Amino acid sequence: MPNQIIFTSEAPAPIGPYSQAVLAGNTLYVSGQIALDPDTGELINENITEETHAVMKNMEAILRAADFGFGDVVKCTIFIRDMGQFGTINEAYGQYFKQNPPARETVEVSKLPKNVNVEISCMAVKN
Repeated sequence: MPNQIIFTSEAPAPIGPYSQAVLAGNTLYVSGQIALDPDTGELINENITEETHAVMKNMEAILRAADFGFGDVVKCTIFIRDMGQFGTINEAYGQYFKQNPPARETVEVSKLPKNVNVEISCMAVKN
């Protein structure tokens, strides 16, 4: 079965040569999402809480487009510019994984696309 490219207008269009997500068999690989408004292309970054929720909503739209949900997510990677914001990001992120949260790592980096403060990617599996 060939890989299937997932695209939805409910999430921001890619800003480079990559897909929003790729479905390979029963595994969905979602590219890193940032807090771009899918309708306007504007950044949503009034504060780190709002920015994290925008990232998670973009991820949710891509998961939904592939008929997946947060309950199918097995792994996330979080890139943040300031580890001092970890607690606030973690609180917002945790609202999407109330039970059986996925495996993950969080890494502080010096710079992210469009100078955002947080980027999150994930992998999801349908059994």
